Amino acid sequence: MPTVSFASDIRPLFRPEDLETMKPHGLDLSSYQGVRQNAEAILSRLEAGGMPCDGSWADDWIEKFRRWMDAGMPA
Repeated sequence: MPTVSFASDIRPLFRPEDLETMKPHGLDLSSYQGVRQNAEAILSRLEAGGMPCDGSWADDWIEKFRRWMDAGMPA
């Protein structure tokens, strides 16, 4: 299975409205460091269906995020 990277695989999953919604809460989803530092919490919210707030991610997107974490969260 190919390596998943933040720049090419994870960052594009976050829509512009997701970026704007979370920024006032101190979470910069456009930033590698911001997502890396909050990866566990983000994954929990994704799995629970609480993120994004207007609907759940597809299971394959959540699995991609999980694979990225398992791979050591490459940039």
